[in-house]
Amino acid sequence: MKNIVILISGGGSNMAAIVNAAQRGRWADHYGARVAAVISNKADAKGLEFASAQGIVTEVLDHKDYPSREAFDAALAQLIDRYDSPEQPVLVLLAGFMRILTPAFVNRYAGRLVNIHPSLLPAFAGLHTHQRAIEAGCQVAGATVHLVTAELDHGPILAQAVVPVLPGDTADTLAARVLTQEHLLYPQAVTGLLQKLA
Repeated sequence: MKNIVILISGGGSNMAAIVNAAQRGRWADHYGARVAAVISNKADAKGLEFASAQGIVTEVLDHKDYPSREAFDAALAQLIDRYDSPEQPVLVLLAGFMRILTPAFVNRYAGRLVNIHPSLLPAFAGLHTHQRAIEAGCQVAGATVHLVTAELDHGPILAQAVVPVLPGDTADTLAARVLTQEHLLYPQAVTGLLQKLA
């Protein structure tokens, strides 16, 4: 069984979309894959409740308990590696995980560490993507699923979804429209990866 570990920091709506898609699409039967664990760096992350209700193992690893980014990432890797094996490499999905990961961590899971970003990369890497798109006068915005590399928000693109920027849009209204597409795009991209790995 291929184990999928999802990292979250908050509400976990993309994580929930992936879990629902895995159940609906019977990933265990078709690809030998399951969402094995959800890990958060915040104990009050609402997404943990959803995952737990689905019978998924949940873990909390508070980054504030560690003296450095490197120490936290090493502890996080130890947690993830409980679900990793040479025969069945774990797939690690970042779903609103609000941490910049160290190069050592990224290299450890190279080719199987995936993120979703709320812009059409390479445009608007980093934060405040929706406001920046509006201020730049963009007519379209969107979301990108990509493999994670050491350079922030610049890994190989797996999938993108485009949404219009409407007159009168605010960062919040645009974010809400993009999020509905993220919930479709991320599971589709993961399905594509699982098909390649099968």
